[in-house]
Amino acid sequence: MANSDPFPQRIVCLTEEPTEVLYALGEERRIVGISGFTVRPPRARKEKPKVSAFTSAKIGAILDLAPDLVIGFSDIQADIARDLIRAGVEVWISNHRSVAGILAYIRRLGAMVGAADKAERYAIEAEAHIAAVERAAAALPRRPRVYFEEWDDPPISGIRWVAELIRIAGGDDVFPELAEKSLARDRIIADSSEIVRRHPDLVLGSWCGKRFRPETVAARPGWQEMPAVRNGHLFEIKSPIILQPGPAALFDGLQALHRCIATVANR
Repeated sequence: MANSDPFPQRIVCLTEEPTEVLYALGEERRIVGISGFTVRPPRARKEKPKVSAFTSAKIGAILDLAPDLVIGFSDIQADIARDLIRAGVEVWISNHRSVAGILAYIRRLGAMVGAADKAERYAIEAEAHIAAVERAAAALPRRPRVYFEEWDDPPISGIRWVAELIRIAGGDDVFPELAEKSLARDRIIADSSEIVRRHPDLVLGSWCGKRFRPETVAARPGWQEMPAVRNGHLFEIKSPIILQPGPAALFDGLQALHRCIATVANR
């Protein structure tokens, strides 16, 4: 007897955001493999085999799972996608870099698994949260200038969705021209004194894979002249809730940004 569900039944997720979305939609039964970097939701790590990193994947292990769809993210995973496509696997690589792109991603992924209505409700919930934070941000007495550091050596500023969420949360990114660059190498700040010259009121660190150390940042040469350092406004935003272009950034990531920005704006 034919399966009455015509949508993908065996999905491998090469990054965290499709896993997070599918669990949120109650469609986790379709997932047969996940990224080893997945931390949201926590139960996914216990329930699903880990078959990929970000720039590499266990192609043989993925093929052994007999997926009918593999979902990845960005041109950085192009080689993984190529190898899987050559092996006859259907692959979807999303390449969104904005808040609007994350919302569209939720809706698109939901439609791909036959859960368009649930995805629409989830996206509307995210939009409502964004609007609520925007209203709270509008009530702040000022808009702090924010330097968001994605990596420390060399210093790399935040990607587009991060800069957009900073604006929504009530601050202004001090490197808006770099936020438009999709690749991290294009957001490297060659002259770190330029960060000081832009006099941020707040420094936010999210070093993927290692702990942000505000005391080390504050001790950088010349940084004592920066308002953020003088006032002790250096905070960490955990990378799993801000550096993945998925729901975590729109909910927990945005909330964390707003807390930090409000702390500075109200002093």
